[in-house]
Amino acid sequence: MKLKHKKIIVTGGSTGLGKEILKTLIQRGASVISCSRNLKTLSKTIDELMKLSIDSSQIIKGFECDISNFEETKKFFSNSIIELDGLDVLVNNAGIYGPIGHSENVDIELWKKSIDINLLGPFHLCQLAIKYFKPKKSGKIINLSGGGATSPLPYISSYAAAKSALVRLTETLAKEVNSYGIEINAIAPGALNTRLLDQVLDAGSENVGNEFYQKALKQKSVGGSPISKGAELCAYLASDDSGKFSGKLISAIWDPWENLVKKIENSSSSDIYTLRRIIPEDRGENW
Repeated sequence: MKLKHKKIIVTGGSTGLGKEILKTLIQRGASVISCSRNLKTLSKTIDELMKLSIDSSQIIKGFECDISNFEETKKFFSNSIIELDGLDVLVNNAGIYGPIGHSENVDIELWKKSIDINLLGPFHLCQLAIKYFKPKKSGKIINLSGGGATSPLPYISSYAAAKSALVRLTETLAKEVNSYGIEINAIAPGALNTRLLDQVLDAGSENVGNEFYQKALKQKSVGGSPISKGAELCAYLASDDSGKFSGKLISAIWDPWENLVKKIENSSSSDIYTLRRIIPEDRGENW
């Protein structure tokens, strides 16, 4: 799974999964540019990860950018293309939980801000990347899904709504650009012990519900899903080893993605690994 000479943009690379993705891509020879709202933390991360480069020609840089700000995003994308002298892969990783609590009581402006960062920001970057990829007839976009995409996530409604929408956006855009050789897929990285988990614990059971709070406490104590799995899957999809498929949601933890290449390619027109409505017949019932 070599990524030498690959030119990749990763949003939200200062901490957590984003940092792990950068690390994995760099160790495989990719040139990467990342962004974060916190330039100080990102700069520290970039300085740390530069030591892991395997080739003196690798470009490893970070810029300050709030992806919910369209003008900042355009500037970041343009500068990244110049710095990398091109682009092969876009990884939309940046995200926040947004307001936590009973939906009828949360601040609507904070709710909207979460949608801006988790959905509109990635969509804008997809627009920019697709316009760049189309003339090349190639390119890859990887969108990071989350815990609210495939099941309800009470008390974190803006995040859940945005992430489920991002998966359906992935499917939709994949259909639109299929004839241009552009692959767009989504990744479910699993329940990770990152700052998002700490936010749940800080919010307390009164705001996230006792069941979810107890689950979070257990995850904190025994450890969540290996953060490396999501990063490895991201590197796999960014590589030439992943085959040709698009519009899929792949779980880093539950799906045997290392062996899915031929199977997914052969079923690329089916609804396998996608979001779909369940009808009674799917459960062996006849209503």
